[in-house]
Amino acid sequence: MLELHITSTNDEGFGVANHEGTRVLVAGGLPGEALVAKITYVGRRESFANIIKTIKASPDRNPSPACKMGRACDGCGLMQMRYPAQLTWKKGLVTRQIRKFPSLSDAVIHDTIASPSELGYRNTAKLVVAGKNNDPVIGIYRRNSHDVLEIADCNLHHPLINKVVKAAKAGIKKGKVQIYNPKSEMGLLRYLVVRVAEQSNKVMVVFVTTDEGYNEMHHLAKFIQQAVPEVAVVAQNINTSTGNVIFGHKDRSITKAQTLKAYIGDKSFNLSPHSFFQVNSGAARIIYEKVREFARLTGKERVIDLYCGIGGISLFLADKAREVVGIEVVDAAVADATANAAMNRADNCSFEAGDAVHLIDEIGQEGGADLIVLNPPRKGCDEKVLKSVAAIKPQRIIYVSCSPETLARDLDILSRLGYKTLEVQPVDMFPQTVHVEDVALLEKA
Repeated sequence: MLELHITSTNDEGFGVANHEGTRVLVAGGLPGEALVAKITYVGRRESFANIIKTIKASPDRNPSPACKMGRACDGCGLMQMRYPAQLTWKKGLVTRQIRKFPSLSDAVIHDTIASPSELGYRNTAKLVVAGKNNDPVIGIYRRNSHDVLEIADCNLHHPLINKVVKAAKAGIKKGKVQIYNPKSEMGLLRYLVVRVAEQSNKVMVVFVTTDEGYNEMHHLAKFIQQAVPEVAVVAQNINTSTGNVIFGHKDRSITKAQTLKAYIGDKSFNLSPHSFFQVNSGAARIIYEKVREFARLTGKERVIDLYCGIGGISLFLADKAREVVGIEVVDAAVADATANAAMNRADNCSFEAGDAVHLIDEIGQEGGADLIVLNPPRKGCDEKVLKSVAAIKPQRIIYVSCSPETLARDLDILSRLGYKTLEVQPVDMFPQTVHVEDVALLEKA
């Protein structure tokens, strides 16, 4: 037990203190606080601690956080902070990463735009099923372990997700459904994936299993639909691998309905079990509208949307562009994007599946682009992709990122390829957590 003074927070939201030359990371500690903390782990360079008592509290501390599971679950690293302070903290995180590079010293970094909802915003949950069928546990892995932490009433989840989780637990017990054990590699049910279409209040449930388990899954589906009538789509995915990848390659529909219709703004999307869809629809709309604002389209432009997923950004730009070409490596996402363009009558949108570098080079030879939008996964863009993008010489590039670190690295590379970053807009896609989304505008120097 130590008395500690928190001097700052790190990029994962831990309060940072120094004790006799050792750096101590305190879960939930805020700058300026004096705390009594209990050391939970001692490492070579730093130790970890939990708060036992607050001697002097920060004015940014939330006096009544929505969740009391902070010590056990590290999913919400900023839950202890008042929401305005979270937005300031996220701008600071983005600023630190961007300012590491002298090439980005002139870029304007705006204040973080708040999410429309601070809680209950997650429309999708991918949860691990563990334990025994007479005492199932549905939740998430604790950090750096295979222990599953039960999160029956997560405050970030849409309320319907929590209702489905409760019903699934009761259904597993009633139907004696065998739960997969990764140590013995025995059992049937591995994961529960729940997705909510907010405007229609309809739900999709996907059981990820090791085998067909036809009877068990049909009975479990029926039980959940009776308990939660909003469940409109139930599907099964069969994953025979032994790793931690959630989805396998084989799908089966249990209900007649196979897709869920969701909306972002006035655009509609058909979601299949594998579709990637932003987990916070309200914040996604803000991001897509910011991309449209930065694009300043006049109706004459050809746009390339790289890493287009199911076509969200493409559809938001189609109204104002001459042509939009989406590129995505996942075939199923391209099929979804094509169907979504048809549903939204975006006749000037087309989508291609394949390797980004190869397709960018091909499209560049076909007629170039006035604007290229990049929206890569967390690891950012491969340098070859950035070189291919710069070789097309678009007047503008808009980069949408979920990692300030890889965003800053890639913006620096683009600066050496002739593109100046003018402004960066952080958007809070994930309130209560340390994650932040950014939209950056670059112009040809």
